[in-house]
Amino acid sequence: MRRIMILNSKGGCGKSTISTNLAGYFASQGTETRLLDFDPQQSSIDWLKMRPEDRPRIGGLSANIDNIMIPNHKGVLIIDTPAGMRGKELKSYVRHAHTIIIPVLPSPIDMRATARFIESVLLLGKVDKKKVRLAVVANRVRKQTRIYQGLRRFLKSLDIPFIAVLRESQNYIRAADEGLSIFEGQPSKVEEDLHQWQPIIKWLKSSASHPLQSKKKGGKTN
Repeated sequence: MRRIMILNSKGGCGKSTISTNLAGYFASQGTETRLLDFDPQQSSIDWLKMRPEDRPRIGGLSANIDNIMIPNHKGVLIIDTPAGMRGKELKSYVRHAHTIIIPVLPSPIDMRATARFIESVLLLGKVDKKKVRLAVVANRVRKQTRIYQGLRRFLKSLDIPFIAVLRESQNYIRAADEGLSIFEGQPSKVEEDLHQWQPIIKWLKSSASHPLQSKKKGGKTN
């Protein structure tokens, strides 16, 4: 099972929003999808509880890092993680991932915290080009602001891919309230948001985002 982890030690950066929307995307594509919520707030599990029965099914898993059984199935497992991880705890989480997406908000505090966090992640033995793939997503962005320009320079300075910019949008709030993803909204209303997600989807489909795919080009991976 492909394991995609949404990770940042900084709270409030949108990990659950990205996790639930990714789960909604894969499920809407007919992929067997499960959502594992490590966050004590259980925001992703709460989202699943609100999900309409007529929508593509997403399996929910709730666990702590010391008590987890990763399903051995084909498909995708989206992993939502808590804030405040570091050291051995962080390493325990990262060892479960094939792919890591790190969301960062456009504020000096968030940028500094994320820079320190990325440095600590890259120091972990498993996080290298052969074992785990990382990328950064700018989240809740207003492009016509000075802080966005600073964020863009910061993200481009990192030694990992900067793959997308997601705007601050009420569409995410409306979708979350209904247990839906942005990919299940009325196309005319979510067109701009869907366009912003395309680089993320493209990267996730590429071998650049998955160490096992790069070994087996053209083959299927569990």
